[in-house]
Amino acid sequence: METITWQDFEKVELRAGTIIEVNDFPKAKKPAYQLKVDLGQEIGIKQSSAQLTKLYSREELVGKQVLCVVNFPPRQVANFLSEILVTGYILPDGEVVLSSIERNIPNGTKLA
Repeated sequence: METITWQDFEKVELRAGTIIEVNDFPKAKKPAYQLKVDLGQEIGIKQSSAQLTKLYSREELVGKQVLCVVNFPPRQVANFLSEILVTGYILPDGEVVLSSIERNIPNGTKLA
């Protein structure tokens, strides 16, 4: 494990957002969804590609509050521009469990 400084950590913008729309993503190499996430007034609505199809249905994702990295450069995934990273934990079998927020907080709230 590489050690980083507090200043390194402070560069990562981790914000709370609510998933407001989930669509299938048939052009992705690995099964994935296209998400729209509301990150509050300052940041707005951003989109992300997420490999969550085996553990989550589209319906259960809508309304879920998640932790997102908002200051990575956008990444082209097939024909889709992923603007943020929705964070999660990778299990030994490769499946992803979302990082979730214990209590509802305002969208856009920064992780401290």
